[in-house]
Amino acid sequence: MPSLGGSVRTMPYEPRHISFVERDGSLKHYGIGIEGAPRAELVTATRRAAEEVVPDGAVGFTIAHDAADAGLGIVYWWANDNEIYQRVFASPRHDPGALVATDATGMACVWELEVIDFERRAWLEDVLKGGDVERYLSRRLEEVEL
Repeated sequence: MPSLGGSVRTMPYEPRHISFVERDGSLKHYGIGIEGAPRAELVTATRRAAEEVVPDGAVGFTIAHDAADAGLGIVYWWANDNEIYQRVFASPRHDPGALVATDATGMACVWELEVIDFERRAWLEDVLKGGDVERYLSRRLEEVEL
């Protein structure tokens, strides 16, 4: 499981592949991986986790992050017009489909922030300023390697 904070360690930089996976109703799904797209088991488990925690009718997005030390399924949804809620799930690296809820207090890593920043900007422009949830849901972050 990933560290839950505390010490700073120096890790070698390894680029991550960030891609849009698909839209499923009112949720957009993204993937992040060290070796290309995240493993299918992690993507599927992240979708299942979202089904468990996202309130009916809520709009949001997920990130299936095939990280160096663990599988992470992070679920976000918008509430009260301008607030984003989050639940974090993690699995052992060798069993990416075995996600369990965590009590993690960390917000996000630098690669996850790429997705979060895009989604925040899209929500602000499309929903808060434009009142168009469908436009928001149709937008997606372009594939990138950082």
